[in-house]
Amino acid sequence: MGLATVPLTNAQEMSVMVGGAPMLPSQNIIENAVNSRDHTTLVAAVQAAGLVDTLSGPGPFTVFAPTNRAFGQLPAGTVETLLEPGNIEMLQKVLTAHVLAGKYSAADLVERAEAAGGAFALTTVSGDTLGFQIIGGALYVIDENRGAARVTIADVNQSNGVIHVVNSVLVPN
Repeated sequence: MGLATVPLTNAQEMSVMVGGAPMLPSQNIIENAVNSRDHTTLVAAVQAAGLVDTLSGPGPFTVFAPTNRAFGQLPAGTVETLLEPGNIEMLQKVLTAHVLAGKYSAADLVERAEAAGGAFALTTVSGDTLGFQIIGGALYVIDENRGAARVTIADVNQSNGVIHVVNSVLVPN
């Protein structure tokens, strides 16, 4: 599933490689995300939206982090439009629709989906709803428009939560 671990010599913890960089559990979401070459669009969007301090804060947060490729699948011009200063509220809504308050491991989400008969929903920081479903043995996150994002790298632990890398941008209503 793209998971690789690297032992840390000065801390007795394991890190997951994301975008060619070790994601250190002792660092926060932003400190790790800026090192992933697969998340440069997401980092630029978080900076443009003024959410760096929030996602560097104590949390805990669960972030569903779309890759650059996921952003590239949006209609032409969408990312550029969202990054315009006049669209900061829309950008904040899109980004916070990828964030849950609290720390949810993939196992937690799978267990809840199975206990609920295959699917369940949680409310994001933006107030939007994300659904969670197991499809073909993989964990999927479903946005309010029924767009599905597959979790491609799960449980990237951070000092202030957890990141799950996803292959699509989740679009709120």
